[in-house]
Amino acid sequence: MVRSRLPLQRILRRRAGPEGAGRPHLLALALAAALGLLFLLEPFRLVENRLFDILSTVAPPMPEEPGVVIVAIDEPSFAELGQRWPWPRALHGKLIRTLREAGAKAVAVDILFAEPSGAQDDQALAASIGPDVVLSAEEAVIAMPQGVQTSRVEPLQALLDAGARSGSTSVDLDADAYLRRLPETPDSFAARALEAAGFRPVTPQEGALIQYFGPARTYPTISYYQALEPERFLPPGRLRGKTVFVGLSLSHSATANSGASDAFPTAYTVRDKTLTSGVEVQATLYDNLRTGLFVTPLPWAMTFLAGLAFAAAASLVSGQRSSWRTALIAAVWFPAIVALSWVLLRHGRVWAPPALPLATSLAAFASRVGLDYARERRLRRAVSDAFSRYLSPAMVDELSRNPQALRLGGERRTLTILFCDVRGFTEISERLREQPERLTSLINRLLEPLSAAVLEQGGTIDKYIGDCVMAFWNAPLASPNHAVRAVRAGESMLRAVDELNAVLLAEEGPGAPRFAVGVGVNTGDCVVGNFGSPWRFDYSVLGDPVNLASRIEGLSKAFGAPLLVGEETAKAAAADFVFIELDRIAVKGRQELSPILAVVGERTVLGPAADAFVRDHARLLDAMRTGEWREALALATRLRGEHAHLAGYFDRIEARVLSDFGGEA
Repeated sequence: MVRSRLPLQRILRRRAGPEGAGRPHLLALALAAALGLLFLLEPFRLVENRLFDILSTVAPPMPEEPGVVIVAIDEPSFAELGQRWPWPRALHGKLIRTLREAGAKAVAVDILFAEPSGAQDDQALAASIGPDVVLSAEEAVIAMPQGVQTSRVEPLQALLDAGARSGSTSVDLDADAYLRRLPETPDSFAARALEAAGFRPVTPQEGALIQYFGPARTYPTISYYQALEPERFLPPGRLRGKTVFVGLSLSHSATANSGASDAFPTAYTVRDKTLTSGVEVQATLYDNLRTGLFVTPLPWAMTFLAGLAFAAAASLVSGQRSSWRTALIAAVWFPAIVALSWVLLRHGRVWAPPALPLATSLAAFASRVGLDYARERRLRRAVSDAFSRYLSPAMVDELSRNPQALRLGGERRTLTILFCDVRGFTEISERLREQPERLTSLINRLLEPLSAAVLEQGGTIDKYIGDCVMAFWNAPLASPNHAVRAVRAGESMLRAVDELNAVLLAEEGPGAPRFAVGVGVNTGDCVVGNFGSPWRFDYSVLGDPVNLASRIEGLSKAFGAPLLVGEETAKAAAADFVFIELDRIAVKGRQELSPILAVVGERTVLGPAADAFVRDHARLLDAMRTGEWREALALATRLRGEHAHLAGYFDRIEARVLSDFGGEA
């Protein structure tokens, strides 16, 4: 019966299990679908909004020229006019007339004149009103127990009767209080200002996003007091043909935590930490509706499908195995998604949020890496399973960490090789030829403890050749005391066989089979590595020391000593074990005879008696060489009694003396 290892690739495929060609893609799509549903929740929508803030301020499209000049009610104007707020409405009327005389095409006043302030003052303002004037209106939303009530606050009727248009300055803030969306009211303040200036506003789709053109004070701005005397403070023709927005702009650099009134966080607040005044926001809305530069968001369903598509594509391009190429693709993939979103935003005026495609692509790459990690874990378990019956646990761990070590090729290294063969197994096989299952069970029960003896001492089981076990030490992991370990493994094998025989005798009685083994150990320079072909190979050893170890094992039966070693093994293990030389044999390719030694035992166990035994054995050999047969017989009889495991050896010496020199003995 010859038991050989499967090719490594077949073992790993079998043990690691099939990966499944479509598994990564299905997992990626499932994760993408789950993420798409998560992006319906407000926290994830805020992520998309913040990405819009960032991308929309990168090289934004600009109108050929600003459509609005802002007249700011600012700190310098308060200082110059010396009046407390609210200013007289007659003053606002004077400003309107002055702007009209300076050539302004339309004047939009972002101030709510909803309450009377005095008949004469209101009449003065009304006298300056015309169809080129737009006044502010507001929509008030009040939450009540019975529902939400919406009401519109209009300017004084007298002002509307004078020809003024009214437009709602109300805006809708997102959940994070940022202003990103165009008002959905058709009569917004900006739309009415466009009509007053003779333009037809572009109708945006529902949910359209504002394209900002810069941070606070991007629009050309003059102070209120300067606009009252343009001939004094402004260049000639500065306001000719312009649309003028009048409103509060009290801080040149209002910050997000300053609490400035009528100021809003915009897309530029993320970068510059400043707020934009309400009148400048209205000017931005004006140019969005005038030029059509507002942004149309992609419907959620299309964003969801885009997320699935990017997940599928990422799963496909990630390859069959994650590697440095996967990392390189991912390093290009994610910036490319952001770049594509920006291109659509910049040139297509479409907002395709990259957050979901980024998340689904990340999920696809992560699922690829995760599956590869799981496969790697299965691979390591497969390596462990495949080699745990041949190698010690430490060696299995090393190979599981570095499976690449199992490649074709070898290296020269000093090894200790062990052969263990079952004596009389042919006879046992003949007895059980009609019971192959019983024979298989017996040989497995024997090989199990023999293998355990090797693995416990850190050895590598090379192969099972029928009833023979071949093992070696000092590869693939280094073992400085490999010769000692091999000898100890041999002793453990002998004890294991005795224990098995006792168990079989208890189970089956006197008719139970009885096993005996011979062990040969040798040390020398060998070539160790993977030998074979890419389809099938073994991790094994080659070299003359291997052949000598096999021959030494065969001589154990002839010498009657169950555990024999070569000279190099005895030298390497001399500090731990006691050896006696039995004979010298001729080895092919060598002129000198090679000593064959038997293991007496461990020095720590034998103590001082070890040296006495070695001296007595040397006397025995000298007596046989010099023909002192009586002394030789007496020494053999005594030494046999002192070391039962060498009884077979001394029995043969007695038999030789009595057979060949019986008369003289």
